[in-house]
Amino acid sequence: MFKPLSITLAIAAAFPHFAAAQEVERVIVTGSNIRTTQKEGASAVQVISAKELAATGKTNVADVLRSISANSGNSYNEQYTGSFSAGTAGLALRGLGQQNTLILVNGKRVSSYATAQELKETFVDLNSLPMAAVQRIEVLKDGASSLYGSDAVAGVVNIILYKEFTGTETSVHVGSSTEGTGQTEKSATLQTGFGNLDEKGWSVVFSLDALKRDKLQQSDVAWLADADFRNHANGSRAWVPTNYLNGDATQLLGGVQGPLQLVPYGEITPGKKGQVLAYNPAPFKTLIPGIKRVHSSLRGTLRLNEQTEAYADLLYGHSQADQTFAAPLSVGSGLRAWNNGKQALDTIPVLLPVGHPNNPGDKPLPFNAHLFDLGPRMKQDKVDFFRALAGVKGSYLGWDYDVSLAHSGSKLKETVQNFVNRYEFEKVLADGSYNFADQSKNSEAVRNRLRLSTLRPAESKLSVVDFNASKELAELPAGPLGFAFGAQWRREEMDSNTSTAVLSGTELRPAINIIKGSRDVSAAFAELNVPVIKDLTVNLAARADRYSDFGHAFSPKGSVRYQAAQWLLLRGTLSRGFRAPSLPEVTNSTSVSYGSVLDPRDPVAPTQSRGVTNITAANTKLNPERSSNLNLGFVIAPSSSTSVAIDYYRIKTKGVIDTETAENIIATEAQFPGKIVRDAQGRILTLYRQYANQGDRLVSGFDIDLRQSFAAQPWGKLSLNAQLSRVLKFEQPLALGEAATNGAGTNHFGAIPKWRSVTGLSWEYQAFTSNLNWNYVDGYRQVNKDDERVKPVGTVDLTVAWKLNPATTLSLIVQNLTDKRPSWDSSSSTFFDFTQSDPRGRFAAVKLNYKF
Repeated sequence: MFKPLSITLAIAAAFPHFAAAQEVERVIVTGSNIRTTQKEGASAVQVISAKELAATGKTNVADVLRSISANSGNSYNEQYTGSFSAGTAGLALRGLGQQNTLILVNGKRVSSYATAQELKETFVDLNSLPMAAVQRIEVLKDGASSLYGSDAVAGVVNIILYKEFTGTETSVHVGSSTEGTGQTEKSATLQTGFGNLDEKGWSVVFSLDALKRDKLQQSDVAWLADADFRNHANGSRAWVPTNYLNGDATQLLGGVQGPLQLVPYGEITPGKKGQVLAYNPAPFKTLIPGIKRVHSSLRGTLRLNEQTEAYADLLYGHSQADQTFAAPLSVGSGLRAWNNGKQALDTIPVLLPVGHPNNPGDKPLPFNAHLFDLGPRMKQDKVDFFRALAGVKGSYLGWDYDVSLAHSGSKLKETVQNFVNRYEFEKVLADGSYNFADQSKNSEAVRNRLRLSTLRPAESKLSVVDFNASKELAELPAGPLGFAFGAQWRREEMDSNTSTAVLSGTELRPAINIIKGSRDVSAAFAELNVPVIKDLTVNLAARADRYSDFGHAFSPKGSVRYQAAQWLLLRGTLSRGFRAPSLPEVTNSTSVSYGSVLDPRDPVAPTQSRGVTNITAANTKLNPERSSNLNLGFVIAPSSSTSVAIDYYRIKTKGVIDTETAENIIATEAQFPGKIVRDAQGRILTLYRQYANQGDRLVSGFDIDLRQSFAAQPWGKLSLNAQLSRVLKFEQPLALGEAATNGAGTNHFGAIPKWRSVTGLSWEYQAFTSNLNWNYVDGYRQVNKDDERVKPVGTVDLTVAWKLNPATTLSLIVQNLTDKRPSWDSSSSTFFDFTQSDPRGRFAAVKLNYKF
């Protein structure tokens, strides 16, 4: 279980005699630039130590951070296989999206991922960051734009790597699902250190970690394998009808072949009659990609003199994710290809011409078919991440200073296979050389003509110059008057392209996310820490940012810390923040994606969802999202072994950037007909959308942190910890001009459970250490299905470590000990909430750790 720094330090502050034996070191905690001996600041900071990281049994930084209770929703990991950023993982404190949580390494920025999540979210990929090198992680659960600038609206995560390390430590970890899915996981780590700053004046720390995990298909999971969910609320037999004529699924094109089976239409769509050819999509759906990752970290420090240190660090990560992208391509009405000259989609006719072997009539025949003999469409994402940083820190004329220069980047190469060549498809359709009705008769030569493999490149780069300095300006009656100031310059660049096959119009049914742009950011900031009276401290901070694309932003912050009694701490902060429009939102950007809409004017099925194409464009006139943050809290520590902390938060954001909803575009079609393209029948083919500052959003809630430890007894040492987060409000309009809707406890704005908690029990006895964690995620209401509520789910993780000798530790790790299944969610493409659940079931592992 993770100890909140706020609780741990508050105990020391309330009971100073516990620390009286040694002088307290002056430190900087995430959220301030001023060194202080004060044991507690005005903002809660949760600390996860290296020991606690190991106790979780998790093998990567992403899984650790995504399990904290403040990760309320709207964040993704590699389970989001339909993403342009497949294989990645992010964090969304307060459910505000990954773009509103700032990720730092050693207090400094790193490059965002090579391309955007959800077309527009720029974020740091946690899967690209090292695990073995981490000394601790600090999570600031408060807005911090006054110190760090954009993206710190919901909070800041600072991943702090070892500055010094003595000796060498290695580990090997091997695990497997116990539920017959066939998925295994292997990992290994190495950490070694040389030198000593105090004795030798230098230190070097090197770390290396590697992870390999097998791919998990939907067909590998027992309760999902047959894709038949008729025994669940709003469930159906989720098979896909295909191979039919004239837009009528009961007019069969050919017979049973490949994965196709004859199925009663009513089992798939209630109320329908007749038989259809359909297939089970489960074998073509990857739930978790197969992954291979290697991370390394090298950090060196050289003491130049008693007041000055030079330092440098180099981070490198290579990640590879392999998945089944989708079933073989379906051709039919609405088949499109990109026209780069027009910046629009061309419709490709799908008609069996007269004389085609599959057309016995005397008229061109519309049809729908999956090209099963070409094989499933496959995708591999390979990402290389790095950061090179060098700096000097020290003291001069009473000032503590730090100046650094960094360059960071993320480079993606995405390859796909078994997509379809538009021009070859048009040829075989015209000359009859491809048999859609009986694909076993097709030659391998024809199949190879149709198959298309492509490469999509993308790259993001960040260059940063940082400077800050701090000093105690005066000694006031209540303590030192602290002051800090600094400046930052950075350049952000993103070049996310698409394949040449897409640009030339060769690829059928393309998905596009083209982003090309750069900008410069310069900023200046200052901070003042004022001890008003002995137990009352006020902190004032402000930052001014200038962006080369949209303009200026100013972010002030005021906070108060009051030690009302030895056992009681009161705190509060009031601040303004901002999120700059991302490069996909504000620069040269075009995306083509696919979704579904309910169109009341659809001439065929006005009550059923229909697949459509979305073409989304950037907007150079965007303003930043501007936020107002309020945090109030208290810490009660009646003894050194007991503490309770409760913190309330409220974040109001104005000018939230998004596109107009599909529902609103359809409702206002008469006023803005150019936003919709319909086919000859009058059915929607395409929606044209653009980013805009849409409206306001209000999010509020509270966190509870509890800790209770018991003095060592003959039966060992026991400690209890709990973190609970409650979302009170998650309000914003469903459409422009409408009143705000509260999405807390619903999936209006993504699944936002009202409650999330992590409760831990730790027991140390002789050579054994055991950790038992209960992870709870509350249920939520389906907004479009009043009769369905997604049930809460709780899982239990167990880690037992046995210290065989001073150098060797053997651990047994069981994730999801009781094999709890994710809760049913009919609105999700995976039939459960993949943002906060894991489909693997019970997963057991053994870890061996050795220290030299």
